[in-house]
Amino acid sequence: MANISLELLALQTFTGLALGSVFVLLGIGLSLIFGLLTVVNFAHGAFYMLGAYAGVFLIGLTGNFWLTLALVPVVVGCIGLGVERFLVRPLYGRGIDYPLLLTFGLGLVLVELVRITYGLDGVPFDTPKELRGATDLGFGFFPTYRIFIIGITALIVTALWLFIEKTSFGLVIRSGARDPEIVRVLGTDISKVWLIVFAIGTGVAGLAGVLSAPMRSVIPDMGTTVLVEAFVVTVVGGMGSLVGAVVAGLLVGVVVSITSLVAPELSDLSMFVLMALVLLIRPQGLFGKKGLMG
Repeated sequence: MANISLELLALQTFTGLALGSVFVLLGIGLSLIFGLLTVVNFAHGAFYMLGAYAGVFLIGLTGNFWLTLALVPVVVGCIGLGVERFLVRPLYGRGIDYPLLLTFGLGLVLVELVRITYGLDGVPFDTPKELRGATDLGFGFFPTYRIFIIGITALIVTALWLFIEKTSFGLVIRSGARDPEIVRVLGTDISKVWLIVFAIGTGVAGLAGVLSAPMRSVIPDMGTTVLVEAFVVTVVGGMGSLVGAVVAGLLVGVVVSITSLVAPELSDLSMFVLMALVLLIRPQGLFGKKGLMG
């Protein structure tokens, strides 16, 4: 540790922020869906994977990364619309286990469908020309694409916060999360709110997938590891908390990155150690509420 310079530590922290930005997007999607629908979405990793493969398909079709980036969350979100309407909705009110088991099975089905379509081998996804190379941050050079991921994550988080906190529909979402019966009494079709929130959550997961594609191998099983990471972030931040998802995502990313610098063999374990420490101090997570799972 004594041999590590401040410049190297700063660059590794930035690497952690880039990794954490992907965790943030995944955690936001899970927290949105759980916070309003109380659905533990075990297909979240599969939607992330679908985002990467949708990106492969669309960039092959259009040749335009920016158009692909805009279309992927729409495409994956539309798949989420169908899943909520026809698969998840009939299970509301039957207990938390039913949608959990359904989404677990759905994730396996989606992975198998992609394997049948694209095979088991990885599919290449090149970094766009405009974002290749490195940028001088003053304390060292850092990959431009990773800076872009940090920036677009900040933009998405800000947009979602403004949508939820400053719009009339966002007020309905917040009210529905606290007391859906009151929202129904006031004449709002809460099922439409659930539908849109599920689509937003899955769409954000798809966006995380296509953003990760140039950095990670695009393979059918890519969502499996990410699902575990997403749940770690959600548990650390607090189930159902958007603020918690943002803080925990960045924190987990930085912890994993710094650990990989000082003790590479412990990098994968570090996020679970962090989760254990947080749960020992606050069983509901950093920003979670007590009794939410009840």
